[in-house]
Amino acid sequence: MSDIEELENRVYNLPREEFTQFRDWFLELENERWDNQIKSDFQAGKFNRLIEKAREEFSQGKAREL
Repeated sequence: MSDIEELENRVYNLPREEFTQFRDWFLELENERWDNQIKSDFQAGKFNRLIEKAREEFSQGKAREL
């Protein structure tokens, strides 16, 4: 059995309360990793073209403030 299969099995068999704790922890971890990836991509300039396009569309009246 692979590590993943073993982990899946253990998670599947957790009591409800422990599963809830695990789920909450896992979602927080996933959100933290996503935030770190977005921050890293932003610092690397990966959003610069999208930001410029949005500003251009806004100045042309094709977009509005939220």
